[in-house]
Amino acid sequence: MFNHIMVGTNDIERSKRFYDAVLGTLGAGEPHRNQAGTGHTRLFYRHDGSTFCVSEPIDGEPATCANGGTIGFKCSSPEQVKTFHDTAVAHGGTSIQDPPGLRAGALGDMYLAYVRDPDGNKLCAIHRSK
Repeated sequence: MFNHIMVGTNDIERSKRFYDAVLGTLGAGEPHRNQAGTGHTRLFYRHDGSTFCVSEPIDGEPATCANGGTIGFKCSSPEQVKTFHDTAVAHGGTSIQDPPGLRAGALGDMYLAYVRDPDGNKLCAIHRSK
């Protein structure tokens, strides 16, 4: 259903350091850096047919995070969820909500961790139990 997800940043180099480390836990490599005609910089992380983008806002206004928005990253194990979380916190992210752990829900058991990136975007690392 999705082609890509893009978040804004107020500091592209800080975001690159953060996402290089965090998305590296999922197997994503170095992003493609793009300088748009408008002069703003964008980073494109490609992995397993998906693209996650980080961009300086095109309109020149400050980047802000979505209130109520969450971006979920699929993990292959509870251990990968924990590594994602811990790597995010070690690289300037903030742990939010409950600590990483198993949650029971109407859609089945899930191992979850939530963090905010340095610009305030809410990220979720998720592993669905079988």
